[in-house]
Amino acid sequence: MKHLDQRVGVFIDTQNMYYSARYLFGRRVSFGHIVEDAVAGRKLIRAVAYVVKTKAADETPFFEALKKLGIELREKDLMEYMSGQKKADWDVGLAIDVVRMLDTVDVVVLVTGDGDFVPLIDFAKSRGRTVEVMAFRETTSSKLVEAADEYTNLSDNKKRFLIGPARKPSAAGAPRGGEVLEEKPDGDDSDGTERDDGPSDGFLMPIPPAATKTAQEDNRGRRLEF
Repeated sequence: MKHLDQRVGVFIDTQNMYYSARYLFGRRVSFGHIVEDAVAGRKLIRAVAYVVKTKAADETPFFEALKKLGIELREKDLMEYMSGQKKADWDVGLAIDVVRMLDTVDVVVLVTGDGDFVPLIDFAKSRGRTVEVMAFRETTSSKLVEAADEYTNLSDNKKRFLIGPARKPSAAGAPRGGEVLEEKPDGDDSDGTERDDGPSDGFLMPIPPAATKTAQEDNRGRRLEF
């Protein structure tokens, strides 16, 4: 049960959310509304989004829009290997941050559908914390839903949690960290919602989880619109 005096920490798996929305609906995520509903009038201690930074820094407008919403960014450089493979994974960093903050929050809100966070949920609950999860149910692990004290299916209110016109869903599959493909964002409005016009700059994001080898090969280096 939610109480107004509860201290809340919100932890956003940004890429998982991006690819879920892209794969399922061909649309983008309203992170501002997600944070607002995650807090639900309680005391926000920190809202943190985990993002990947490229050398070109083309993702900067998106990052700045998140900051204007009061969302703290944890940035990690994109790792590029001699084989041409590109990787970025924030799972461990996010988990460590949650563990470090357990003494300062009553409620942990995880914005992700990644089942790898089940052990983190179990640990936080063993410390007497309430854990809430927000994600799109179609790409959320059932074990994650079962482990959480409360689960919010963002797909139930697409008007609030999705923005932009519907586009053809990604053929790459559902989201995960790991190998990346090239993306092309549209830019961002000052309120943190991406706009459909405005400058478009290329940047890299991870390929989704259930992608087959063929889909990965077909999408590698392909430019999409963000």
